[in-house]
Amino acid sequence: MSVWVPEMLFLKRPPSASIRQFVEYLWLLSDVPSHARERILPTGTLELVFNLHDDQIRIYDSAGVCRAFSGAVISGAYAVPFEIDAAVHTLMMGVHFRPGGAFAFTRVPPGELANAHVDAAMLWGSYATQLRERLRSAVTPGDRFDILDGALAARAGGHANPSGRAISTALHQLARPDPRVREIVSSLGISHRHFATLFRREVGMTPKLFARIQRFQRAVAIARAGRVEDCARLSCECGYYDQAHMNRDFAAFARSTPREYLRPQSGWTKDHHVPLP
Repeated sequence: MSVWVPEMLFLKRPPSASIRQFVEYLWLLSDVPSHARERILPTGTLELVFNLHDDQIRIYDSAGVCRAFSGAVISGAYAVPFEIDAAVHTLMMGVHFRPGGAFAFTRVPPGELANAHVDAAMLWGSYATQLRERLRSAVTPGDRFDILDGALAARAGGHANPSGRAISTALHQLARPDPRVREIVSSLGISHRHFATLFRREVGMTPKLFARIQRFQRAVAIARAGRVEDCARLSCECGYYDQAHMNRDFAAFARSTPREYLRPQSGWTKDHHVPLP
């Protein structure tokens, strides 16, 4: 996918076959936004991000405290939204992993990275710095995508998630509307406690929280696409008990109300990002 608006370029490319089971897409963003910050909504996934302009990425936590990281970071699976300094968007590149897919590259259980950002060098050593420099030196977007894809393929090295098909099967079912965790665990033939431990270790959050975030993301996508006109219908279509139930999830995961997403959008931001004044 390619998006062009004044002063902005956003490109997405699917991964090569060798890493497709782990990575949903690679992305490249060049932007000079008018807003100061962006809020990033939880997705249940991890993200690898490179700042190719400045060797710094600034993250604001839920208390509004800013922390500066290097120009290559791994964002863990968040249960709450966080904010970024939009000024760093001059030239950014990243990897959007599939849920549970980052395990092949972090070599650290994603559960240990939950609700946190970590300098990539802490996990990859000097390789992270060298990869960022190679991406910076590349001339075209296609060259950058090729370099990043090849680096990920080399890091994966035939790796398979340690729990085999159990977590991948559960993830597929939890992404459906109104999943039943107990029924999913029963079909896998393992204990609920063992399943919860495996899931938290490889995905970065509990199965119940992951299912909540997927339902919330469906509601956001439907609202932004203009497929519904009122909150009551939106809550029904997304499998919430009632509108109040949906409102609580929007307050927790977006710090806003569903009604704000039903309004016409006055601009464009990257997936899962919300511009802030």
